[in-house]
Amino acid sequence: MGAGPFTKFRVIDLTTEIAGPFATKLFADYGADVVKVEPLHGDPSRSMGPFHEDDPHSEKSLLFLFLNCNKR
Repeated sequence: MGAGPFTKFRVIDLTTEIAGPFATKLFADYGADVVKVEPLHGDPSRSMGPFHEDDPHSEKSLLFLFLNCNKR
């Protein structure tokens, strides 16, 4: 957990796709402890490109990685 105005907050992120994960990314970027909880089948953004090295794998979605950096 880094420094920022929200360091005293913990956020449970149950959102999927783009808008919700982006909103909780902002909390994480400002220091909140954000915990990402995905549905059993995974967040749908895992299947959205672009993909690292053009490999459409659920662990290589650059969109998913961007939206969920700084989260646990």
